[in-house]
Amino acid sequence: MAGMGATLAGQLVVAISSRALFDFEEENRVFEASDDRAYMQLQLQRLDKPARAGVAFSLVNKLLAFNSQAPRVEVVILSRNDPVSGMRVFRSARHYGLPIQRGVFTRGQSPWRYLKPLAAHLFLSTNEADVRSALEAGVPAARVYPHSARASDAHPNEVRIAFDGDAVLFSDEAERVFQRDGLDAFQIHESERSQTPLAPGPFKPLLEALHRLQRTPARDMRIRTALVTARSAPAHERAIRTLMDWHIEIDEAMFLGGLPKGEFLREFEPDFFFDDQTRHVDSAAEHVPAGHVAAGVASA
Repeated sequence: MAGMGATLAGQLVVAISSRALFDFEEENRVFEASDDRAYMQLQLQRLDKPARAGVAFSLVNKLLAFNSQAPRVEVVILSRNDPVSGMRVFRSARHYGLPIQRGVFTRGQSPWRYLKPLAAHLFLSTNEADVRSALEAGVPAARVYPHSARASDAHPNEVRIAFDGDAVLFSDEAERVFQRDGLDAFQIHESERSQTPLAPGPFKPLLEALHRLQRTPARDMRIRTALVTARSAPAHERAIRTLMDWHIEIDEAMFLGGLPKGEFLREFEPDFFFDDQTRHVDSAAEHVPAGHVAAGVASA
């Protein structure tokens, strides 16, 4: 039996639903219109037809390129699909040369509880309830927008990931001040605390895992990160100092002072962007692959 005594320790572990990895929107309409029997039948009929790449395909494909010399990234399918439909997911992965070996298929039940034994650093799913459950359990998770633009192919040797700051990388402490008392109070609050690191947000564990990969790039793949935030000076300083306190370097930082993020993200061309506010995700999804982090006070 292959992999007895196997361990994922030390690897970046990404759990992903089949709809986040592949474009199963047509099949999903059948699922929602009738029942899972019709859906299973359709997936079985299409067993030999590879699914089209989905929103998070580029991110996964590039992260797996870090394994060229040693296993450093593990991608596991974590899906509400049934095991029969799971066959098509694995076949599609093989068609694209994605070395994905592990999967959990729960036929309609929420799969998030399997994130714990996987020690996942990231869970990507189109199911809002599963994402919220994962975040509550302390796993970085985002709801993928299936209609998002696909990633640019302009950076084949670079995984590009962009993050919002407050309620994503950092806690929503400052965001709460902004929501309650407005922008001026927020700027004063952050200026007075510029030397005090922000508490970590839900995505700090992912940023740390990416940073470990970044320090020792693969032969033909590296990571580039960006902080894309509505903060502007003087509130920029606390964000930068927090990252310094964590000993994490971010490659690019955009302090946009409330400007729409979508067009800036289009220029950065990330493989994925994470934000806690749906209006920012909507704006981003027109240009880049994007997901909603359902955490924090402003995440509605």
